[in-house]
Amino acid sequence: MALRAALLDAAERLRRAGVPSPLVDARLIAAHLLGCGPLDVAFRDEVPEGFAEMIARREQREPLQHILGLAPFGPLDLEVGPGVFIPRPETEVLADWGVRQLAGTPAPRVVDLCTGSGALALYLAHEVPGAEVVGVEKHAEALAFARRNAAGTTARMISGDVTDPTLLGEWHGSVDLVLSNPPYVPETPDLDREVYADPPQAVFAGASGMDIIEAFVPTIHALLRSGGLVGIEHDDTTSQAVQDVLAAHGGFRDIAVLRDLTGRARFVTASKV
Repeated sequence: MALRAALLDAAERLRRAGVPSPLVDARLIAAHLLGCGPLDVAFRDEVPEGFAEMIARREQREPLQHILGLAPFGPLDLEVGPGVFIPRPETEVLADWGVRQLAGTPAPRVVDLCTGSGALALYLAHEVPGAEVVGVEKHAEALAFARRNAAGTTARMISGDVTDPTLLGEWHGSVDLVLSNPPYVPETPDLDREVYADPPQAVFAGASGMDIIEAFVPTIHALLRSGGLVGIEHDDTTSQAVQDVLAAHGGFRDIAVLRDLTGRARFVTASKV
């Protein structure tokens, strides 16, 4: 019963610290240290070594993913830590949309702009055998995580500026799908503390949150083949702005809203004319 008591005590401490899911986080920490699944924790008695230290770190609102060193993303466990954006579950909706769009496409070409940990690129590489997948990341720390996560896969992670319309010039006009979870949060000081543990250059995009999205639309258009598809994640407040940017470019059609599992307009999709 020692572990059960420790979990309840840890959950109370985390609750007082404002952690949104205190008991879940305590169980995940215990499971990580025990090398078992979260449900199996109920059948263990001994408090694992390091449990108190990890709970103390979470109590200070250090992201759980940094403490564990991993972030789940669909079927993947991705290495994360300071210097790289932690992938969120809602982005799996965009990844799954991308997989469904490629059904029946032989050897599709896929580009993930602002790949960060490599989440979208590696999801597509995992789910679409035979796809040629490239993730593009500008920041060296994040790119190092992406390359470690891509080890042993067919995905290629490259250094590049997504606002450079000459990016991946050898692939121009041949890409079937571009996905992106770019920096899109309007600059603000009042978000959850964990958000500020992510590198700011991976989160914020000017006062409107649209700086990167506005700048990389020409790159997307250059990469895609005619009829090729794009899916972009965006802030809660900017769905219409993203649609307007794609429409104003003139090279996209079938501009549409893709909603997350809570019904929020979270992504915009389109195809190249």
